[in-house]
Amino acid sequence: MDPDTLPALGLDDLTDESEAELIARGSAYAREYARVELQPTILLKNIAAVVVAIRRQHDDWLGTTSAYRQVVADMYRQAGIPADSKDRLQSAVRWHVGNLLRQTLTARQVERLGLLPTSPLERQQDSRATNAALVVAATVSRDASSSTPRKKRGKRGQDVALSDEAEHAGSPVKATADHIRLATVAGNIVGQMDTDVITHHMTDGQRQALDDKLASISRTVTALRRHTRKPRSKA
Repeated sequence: MDPDTLPALGLDDLTDESEAELIARGSAYAREYARVELQPTILLKNIAAVVVAIRRQHDDWLGTTSAYRQVVADMYRQAGIPADSKDRLQSAVRWHVGNLLRQTLTARQVERLGLLPTSPLERQQDSRATNAALVVAATVSRDASSSTPRKKRGKRGQDVALSDEAEHAGSPVKATADHIRLATVAGNIVGQMDTDVITHHMTDGQRQALDDKLASISRTVTALRRHTRKPRSKA
């Protein structure tokens, strides 16, 4: 089965085929798709390996010298790829080059070259983890706000939970559990912050803005912990 010569089927093309023939045809297409699906990634990784090998020959791990750039430009020119496709290809290859460099070089070499210690793949995984943490935080926050018992003022000014029909049974219990979940996701989000990004990639203004936010968080946590700490027994 050659994907380059494979015709696109219409429903009318399959009218006379039996169920067994349809199953066999569908299975063949699925197998072929699974086979070729991995090829683009493998080819990109192989091109990246060639690029890094050229950098090694030129002793130019960052790929900044004119000699190196000329060799790589010749490589892509010989491929005869259209300009718009070449840009996408080079961008994808650079991603794999970044991963391969960090697999090839020592941590000290990476630092000396001024590269981030984490690879593009690791940063992508970190980004996905951060996004997932934010989604969980939004969900937990919404659930918690809907389950926190509403309050009214008692005759002596004390807070008492409302008990009308709008308050569903078990809400205080769920609110208690939600507070633990909120603390968990808050810790997860703060834990996603990368000190390397803060130190090496933030401007002074950005670091100050982040410090202000963290200070505000710290004050909120301190205030909350006044209520979570075990009260001292009176003498």
